[in-house]
Parts: sequence; structure tokens; C-alpha cells
Amino acid sequence: MQDLNFTITGKLVDVWNKEIYPATISVNDGKIKAITKISVEDDTSLHYILPGFIDSHVHVESSMLIPSEFARLAVTHGTIATISDPHEIANVCGMEGVEFMIENGKQVNFKFNFGAPSCVPATTFETAGAALNSNDVKKLLEKPEIKYLSEMMNFPGVLFKDEEVMKKIKYAHESGKPVDGHAPGLRGEKAKQYINEGISTDHECFTAEEALDKLNYGMKILIREGSAAKNFEALIGLLHEHYAMMMFCSDDKHPDSLAIGHINQLCARAVAKGIDVFKVLQAACVNPVLHYKLDVGLLREGDDADFIVATDLINFNILKTFINGELVAENGQSFIQSVKANAINQFDCNEVTIKDIEIAVNDYPNKDGNIPVIEALDGQLITNKIFVPWTVNNGLLTSNIKDDILKMVVVNRYHNAPVAKCFIKNFGLQEGALASSVAHDSHNIVAVGCDDESLVKAINLVIKEKGGISAVSNTKKMVLGLPVAGLMTTEDGYKVADAYTAIDRMTKEDLGSTLISPFMTLSFMALLVIPYLKLSDKGLFDGEKFEFVR
Repeated sequence: MQDLNFTITGKLVDVWNKEIYPATISVNDGKIKAITKISVEDDTSLHYILPGFIDSHVHVESSMLIPSEFARLAVTHGTIATISDPHEIANVCGMEGVEFMIENGKQVNFKFNFGAPSCVPATTFETAGAALNSNDVKKLLEKPEIKYLSEMMNFPGVLFKDEEVMKKIKYAHESGKPVDGHAPGLRGEKAKQYINEGISTDHECFTAEEALDKLNYGMKILIREGSAAKNFEALIGLLHEHYAMMMFCSDDKHPDSLAIGHINQLCARAVAKGIDVFKVLQAACVNPVLHYKLDVGLLREGDDADFIVATDLINFNILKTFINGELVAENGQSFIQSVKANAINQFDCNEVTIKDIEIAVNDYPNKDGNIPVIEALDGQLITNKIFVPWTVNNGLLTSNIKDDILKMVVVNRYHNAPVAKCFIKNFGLQEGALASSVAHDSHNIVAVGCDDESLVKAINLVIKEKGGISAVSNTKKMVLGLPVAGLMTTEDGYKVADAYTAIDRMTKEDLGSTLISPFMTLSFMALLVIPYLKLSDKGLFDGEKFEFVR
């Protein structure tokens, strides 16, 4: 057991008063007892002591790691807390899934702050494994571990004052807990109406103009840089002026990138852009604590001893991370121990056949041989809807590898049902297929491939594992099993990161994908609440019109 009574000396970064000075911090029983300014002739040998970083919006499940393992990796980068929306596992396992995340997170010294999922299922146009109604949300909001109402993705429901939606928002307000938003592309009066219902944040702004519009209406904006969605470059310029109203988040972070860095990387990039370091740290450390009323220390006397030691305020290389006075990481080594966890899941479908995924010419919407195709955009969750000539072989529509128009399918994982099929552009595969049971938000099985045989092989690898990601080429196959809800594994986080790196490399080197993160991009191709064209297990969906493509 570590001694929680100690002193540490360094250059203290006082974000409140915008000062940096040599100081000694006295820690007693895990709290900061005193901060004493000291005089030194030469402080060049002293390292910087600053508040710990907070990811202000993340789905831990997207790391493919259970919370306890996520924490093991995150603390090495100076992250001490997260604002975590457990709606991924809630869509699969309902209340049991939320409880799993809370209880597993409690097993380690890390400050998880979970939200009550507001949109389970995300829409009625897909099959999920569970549903949380307003009464369920109310029960969750009564829990002290639940700090907020998670992202309100159903912004049409807010605008049209859907009864269930408004009840959930009302219960959050009554509990004194903030409501997170999710309204990509919403501008003007509609944005104002959405915000006026007491929705306080948005992490879905694609442009500075959209973010500024929402800032002017009083909404806080999160700068998101995850494994798939990357909005840092578009939004970072706003931090100069609006630092009191902005935060950093990853939203979705795959294990390989989490092993390399986290919010510390965004701080380094922001400082490199010429943004004042105190403004950067206010967004990275202070604003989330104030907005969500977190039990997280901010380097003040009487606070929990939650702080980090960094070599400098340029690269933000983290030397030590303390949480509640305990040294949880040092020089890249995590001292958080792995804990055992029993997997929960909901997975019940048979293996598919080639016949299941064939597309007859007469069964697919078209206009004079031109078919609607999803155009995936690298680094974005939004897609385009384009129309391209079909490719026909023996009365069946097939992939066109030359023009990068590939077949994509979604298989219902919860019960046997007809397979949904469409075509997608920009995956760049030259052979084989990918499949994944990480498919936001209902987490059915989504797959993309060059030919039906490869698609079937990839999908059935995932089904055999009852969840996971897989890749199949002409000569080999790989699968990473995810037995916890088909989203996470209980295995060591660093081993999972290595396994993910290997399968990701295969998708690029063997299959030819040109995307930065093929599996992460694939996982969002079934996310109906992000326009413009997506595929659910029930069919091809127009996210702008909010209806199936006929």
C-alpha cells in the first residue's frame, strides 16, 4: 500500500491565477494539505506539476477494453478522469450493461464519471438488444455515479418535443445534472431551440462556423479527436477566444492509439498552434470539472491530490500521474493492476451463407441503373449519398473493385433475420473483407468486402466468437474476439492494443484499405443519426430525410 502522505516539489502550473512558480505540495491522506511557494536559484531541473487531464466525452467501449483496462493505459498519458457515456453497452445489454461499466470502473483508482444513456435504442429504424425508457433514465440519474444525461442524439425529438425525450431531459434538470448534446450540422433557430431546452454541450461540430453558432447560443463545444472522427483542425482556432466554453474529448479511441497517447497529445498540438498554455489547460483540465461538478482535484489546497508531472509544457510527456495521492503511473508504466471480470453479452444468430448476402437486381433501389451508394469520408462520421452505375453479374449486383464500390452488409446479431445490403465507396479494398460487431449504435454485425465468399468468412468468424472484429484475405484470416457485449475484451489492454495493431495492419497491407482507421470507420457506417446515408439491419437509411431509401 502506498504512503498517501508525502511532499513533491516542482514548477507548479496555477491555471486559476495563470502563474507558474516553484512550489512544494504537501499531500496528507490523499488530499492536498498545503501548497508552498519556494525560492530557488535555478529551476531548470524542476519538472512541471499540473492538474490531470480529463476526456470530456468518451465511449470507453470503443477502446475494446473494459473500464479497468482503459484506465491502465490512460493514466500513463496523464488522464485521471473521463466523462463516459455507456450507451454502447446499454444498446446491447441495457441496465445490466451500465451497471457492469460502473462496477468494473470502481475496481481501480481512476475517476470514471458515467452518464445515463438518453437514446437506447438510438432510433426505431434498427434492432438493438435493449431499450431504456424515461423511467429507466430517471432511476439511473438517481445514482451518485451517474453525473449527467448522455448525448441527446434524437435532436428531432427535442425539436418536436417528443414526450419521452422531454421527460428524460426534465429528469436530468430535476436532478441538477447537465444534459449532453449531439446535433451534427444543426444551425440557426433550430440550434437555438435545441440548446434552449437546457442541452449544454456538443461534440459533433464539423466546422468552426457551426461551433461558433452554437457557442453564441451559450452551448459548450467539445473539440473531438478520436480514432475515426477528427475535428481538431477545424475547431482549434476557436480556443483562443472561447477557452472558457470549450473542452477536449476523444469520443471513440481504439486500443492502439490509446496506448500511444490521449488528451496530452491534443494539448501539445494546441500549444504548437500558438494557443496560450493556460487556455489549453483550462479546456483540458478545469472546464470538465466545473461543468460536470466532478469530484476531481484541481491543484488547490483541500482538493484531492489528483495531478500529473510533465517534462515540459510543449510536448506534455508525462512522468508521473497521481490520483487521490496514489502514484498510478510513472515513466510510461502503469501501476493499475488488471482485475478479473465476468463477460456479459447478448448474441444469438446463425452463421450466414452466400445466398443470404446476394443482391438481386430487382431487389435494390435504382434509377436507370444508377444506385445509391454510401461515400465514406476518412476521419469523419458523416457520409455522402452518391449515385453510381451498378455492376451486374448473372442478375446479381456485385462489388466493383476497380472503382472502389464494395458491398456492405449488416447482420442482425440478436436474432435470425434477413441481411441488409448496400454498397459503399472509399474503403479501397483490393481483396477480402472486414467484419465487426462494433457497429454504432445497435452493434449488429457490419461487414464490407470485395466478394461474397470473403464477406461470409469474415462475418462467420465474428459470429463464432460471439462478437469481435475480423479480416479475411485470399490467403489468411485474423479475428480479435470481444466477448463482453461483442464490444470489449477482458484481456490485458497492451496485448489487445498489439492484436488490434496487427489486424489493422492486415487491412491495409494485405487487403489494401486506404483509410486511416478502417475498423473505426466501418463501425460508424450503421450509425443512422449521423447523415447522410447509412445502413442498419433493416435497410439503407437516409439520415437527412430520416427515412429508408425506397
